[in-house]
Amino acid sequence: MKIVVLDGYTLNPGDLSWEGFERFGDLTVYDRTCYDGSREDLVIERAREAEVVLTNKTILSRKVIESLPQLKYIGVLATGYNVVDIEAARERGIVVTNVPTYGTEAVAQMAIALLLEMCHHVGAHSESVKKGEWASNPDWCYWKYPLIELAGKTMGIIGYGRIGQATGRIAQALGMKVLAYDKYVNKDLESDTMRYVELDELLAQADVIALHCLL
Repeated sequence: MKIVVLDGYTLNPGDLSWEGFERFGDLTVYDRTCYDGSREDLVIERAREAEVVLTNKTILSRKVIESLPQLKYIGVLATGYNVVDIEAARERGIVVTNVPTYGTEAVAQMAIALLLEMCHHVGAHSESVKKGEWASNPDWCYWKYPLIELAGKTMGIIGYGRIGQATGRIAQALGMKVLAYDKYVNKDLESDTMRYVELDELLAQADVIALHCLL
């Protein structure tokens, strides 16, 4: 079985091993192919004999899929699978899978980290202290920017799937209330500090808005 990885560097910049895949067949790994869909010819050339194609951001369009007669399986090693023409794959009976949970907690953590940086400007204050600006300040209390406390504030989360929910849990742990908007409502998730609302209400009431949806 021939296995082709189209954008191996995105998946594995060198800290992991491809050995597990090699046990299943003849593996070819390309670090990069094309991310913007402009080189369909190159994608076809590299995957022409493949039964299995693994991708992260390389686009597999209808033209590409129809040009790969041996293809039986597409593995999208990412959460979203919008890089694959699902209808074209379905017509050919090609199985398509994704990895919906691989980055849930990491993305939520990054979203909160960015929010905390906006509230406290940790980087700017760290550099200021290193320059001696706090030591030379006439007052013991020192800040270059207003500091924002999140407890008691409201976070609006648009897109309350796995990542949105993980972000919401951290926000609630910080003492925030969460308003969620999603076309799929799970009432079991609601509590004293989290509830679903319509988008207009979320936009009107939220102090902070996090987008965890397709843009």
